[in-house]
Amino acid sequence: RLMLLEVKDLDISYGDKLTVTGASLELDKGEIMSIVGESGSGKTTVIRAIMGCLPGAGRVSRGSIIFDGKDVLQNTPDEWRKMYGSEMSMIFQDSGNMINPIRRIGQQFIDYVQAHQPDQAYKMCCDMLTNVRLPNPENIMNSYPFELSGGMRQRVGIAMAMIFSPKILLADEPTSALDVTTQAQIIRQIVDIRDEYGVAVIMVTHNLGVASYVSNKLMVMKGGHVVEYGKREDVIANPQDDYTKQLLRAVPVIGGKTYYEQ
Repeated sequence: RLMLLEVKDLDISYGDKLTVTGASLELDKGEIMSIVGESGSGKTTVIRAIMGCLPGAGRVSRGSIIFDGKDVLQNTPDEWRKMYGSEMSMIFQDSGNMINPIRRIGQQFIDYVQAHQPDQAYKMCCDMLTNVRLPNPENIMNSYPFELSGGMRQRVGIAMAMIFSPKILLADEPTSALDVTTQAQIIRQIVDIRDEYGVAVIMVTHNLGVASYVSNKLMVMKGGHVVEYGKREDVIANPQDDYTKQLLRAVPVIGGKTYYEQ
């Protein structure tokens, strides 16, 4: 049976510099996978390659990305455009910064929806804002980004990403700019969306505690290499790489028992 997403032996280069080597992963419908590692380890580069939006001179120099039975590395720009939003979507690190600050949320959201589906855009936007637990959707549609809190802006980002029920959602540090309480709400939101829409999720995060709470699979990256990959319970109960062990020891806990004691 075909997996929804299969990435095999992926090398990613910027110009002549190889930044990610030999990354492989598999993801099925409804699974959540977290990619964990320090800044600069290549986490965001991997999900940007899957989404076909590597910046500047970034390119996939080896390997394959098979999504829903099709090698997306063969996509034309037009095929990518058709896939964005409807097949795969991305939530960025701080969605508030991805939204134009001088236009109302509603204008931007409606423009985005109408690019794919001209009818009923306003109602679709309001319904989706309600789905991500934002009260008073008409009010949100009429607001400028600076009038919303960080958590609310992030929910708008999630609503935009999920409006066409994509098969896969790529989330790049979706909670990094938020306080702990709001982080928990946004993570809960992503799990609810997975449950409701059956969407597969790849989440990039620094936080191994968050990753182990929500994920079915974990991938640990360091210096452009995948040092550990597997089911969550296997990685947490029996980490193979020293770096993973260090990350597990660093997860703060209440009550004095850490994830990993050895």
